[in-house]
Amino acid sequence: MISVSGLSTGLALRIVDATEDKEHELIQEEAEHKRAIDYFMENIESVETVDDLMADYKLYSFVMKAYDLEDQIFGKAMMEKILKSNIEEDDALVNKLTDDRFETFYNAMGFSEDGMANLNTVDADWKATIVAAYVDTTYVNAKAEDNEALGMALEFRRKAANVTSAYDLLADADMAQFIRTALGLPDEIASGDIDKQAALLASRVDIEMLSDPDYVETLVKKYAAISDATSDLSSTNAAVQLMTSAASGSSGSFVPVTIDIEAIQGFSGYRVR
Repeated sequence: MISVSGLSTGLALRIVDATEDKEHELIQEEAEHKRAIDYFMENIESVETVDDLMADYKLYSFVMKAYDLEDQIFGKAMMEKILKSNIEEDDALVNKLTDDRFETFYNAMGFSEDGMANLNTVDADWKATIVAAYVDTTYVNAKAEDNEALGMALEFRRKAANVTSAYDLLADADMAQFIRTALGLPDEIASGDIDKQAALLASRVDIEMLSDPDYVETLVKKYAAISDATSDLSSTNAAVQLMTSAASGSSGSFVPVTIDIEAIQGFSGYRVR
């Protein structure tokens, strides 16, 4: 895969936009992933119940990775309870968890109440959807390892269309971080009253427009511009380094510095609202 480590978020986004389809193909051809995909395709039809899925670790771990739940693979007992939940009941375990990955996984698997039947496993389109999710999650996570800000931008692109309220944004830590950055809001507000946070985001983001790729892209570009600008200002900007040096007393004299706000505003079309 093409490494974007050390690149600005804006440049990294341009690179992945130009190479994403090819990199998805390469992931499917890599020996490790090809073996996992082939095993899934050859054996998933034998899974009719949640118990069947849990009994085959290769299949279980594959679908967990597909829905970005690799960090929860060890929790088989909890995952079993989730998949055997009845999502129509308010007190079902799947409805009690704030991490929306679990609900997404539950819906994608499609087991009936108590996990006793699943007709999806023989459906070619369903199997293709799971494989596509596995490949895409592998791709996004690899990019996030290279560039954390890029990973957040890619995740936001993929999740934005499913957001129906400001509370959905706040329920996902990465999406909340993304939107605060894109709107130029300080992280400190995350510790405030949840209803006030939701009201603030709702006043600044057109929630209904999050299903529009063009609108989402305007937020992604703002996020990339601000991430790059703040990163430059905090670590690589020579002017700030001089200020830090002066403040620490290493130079023995005060160095006055003027930060060019207009220049910052010009990054990738960023404007202060």
